[in-house]
Amino acid sequence: MAIWTLGINHKTAPVAVRERVSFDPATMAGVLTEVQSLDPVSEVVILSTCNRTEIYCSAEQLNEELIAGWLSEHHGIDPSDLSSALYCLNDDKAVQHTMRVASGLDSLVLGEPQILGQMKSAFAVAQEAGTVGSELGRLFRQTFSIAKRVRTDTAIGENPVSVAFAAVRMAQHIFADMSASTALLIGAGETIELVARHLHQAGVKQITLANRTLARAQALAQEFHAEAVLLEDIPTVLPRADIVISSTASPLPILGKGAVEKAQKKRRHKPVFMVDIAVPRDIEEEVGSLSDVYLYTVDDLRSIIEENVRSREDAAKQAEELILAGVDHFMRELKALNAVQTLTDLRASVDVLREEQLAKALKQLQNGADAEKVLRQFAHTFSNKVLHAPTSMLRKAGSEGRLEVLDWTRELFNLNTDSAMQEQPAVVKTPAKDSE
Repeated sequence: MAIWTLGINHKTAPVAVRERVSFDPATMAGVLTEVQSLDPVSEVVILSTCNRTEIYCSAEQLNEELIAGWLSEHHGIDPSDLSSALYCLNDDKAVQHTMRVASGLDSLVLGEPQILGQMKSAFAVAQEAGTVGSELGRLFRQTFSIAKRVRTDTAIGENPVSVAFAAVRMAQHIFADMSASTALLIGAGETIELVARHLHQAGVKQITLANRTLARAQALAQEFHAEAVLLEDIPTVLPRADIVISSTASPLPILGKGAVEKAQKKRRHKPVFMVDIAVPRDIEEEVGSLSDVYLYTVDDLRSIIEENVRSREDAAKQAEELILAGVDHFMRELKALNAVQTLTDLRASVDVLREEQLAKALKQLQNGADAEKVLRQFAHTFSNKVLHAPTSMLRKAGSEGRLEVLDWTRELFNLNTDSAMQEQPAVVKTPAKDSE
């Protein structure tokens, strides 16, 4: 089996494309089963975040066009719209990419820690759906181990750099006194929790959390002394928000242009700063056309993020070394497992031949045949049976000029002339008697 990764990310596609191939978490189990049913896919894990959609597979031979075609058909997208953005990796390149993603080295924000949790969740969902076996199970367990080492053995995660942090940093550039600002956060997931924490640390005292379920919003609001409301209450609280940051898993926009226009009239067109971190987007693109609204997406945060990346570059180099060592270890282990399976099959094949000839020999002995003759016949027939297929293949390889097969055979059976001579038992000659 081989490891394959196919996907798109923030480096290969803008948010307008990425949001079209994102997966709804509620339907992920069915999606995983659908991909696994494609021949020759045996195992599959899907990671879908605001910055990437990646499909990890275990398959003997995988046709890139098969998965790309399925992705286009599933999302109703013209394949030509995806072809330039898709990448396909296999074996050590796929393993290295997986470990880099989990370690935050392939993220929009270098070293951001959220991606590891997202990858663990994706793996857990695939396990529950029954689409993970020994190959991907081994890959992801070693990937998580390497990512943990990157976190503990390097300084990659010392500074709190993330999309959430970048969004708050941008707000700080706009509002001189954050303590006088009011923030509305839409969603209650891990990203919004980070946003709330950064806003709280920046001095924002009035925070409102809007979520589809009130209980989750209340639990998060309690930590930051914030107000919790439902999504349908947004029109009520929106007019008093100077900062709006949204990150939900909603397949449709939460905020439309009309709702924002109404809120701005009540605010007497006081400027409002909005950041849409979600993919698909939570805030309609048209909202950005309003003169008193400053709307940014995850792609707009790039310049701020790049300023913080420099401090992590040395740590990233150390992390790359750890990852390369991890890839080497995984690939050697994978090859060793392949060798184990081959040895198991070889032994099983020889065992069958041995038992067949042994049964014949035992039957001859029971019928009173000479024991020495039976044993010699058994040894002769058994060795011929074992060597028949290899002998035929070696003759064929020789006639076709594939001399490397002959070299492998000599190495495999230790037929090197010098070595063979050294390992031959010494022949003791008996001195001739003197003639009388």
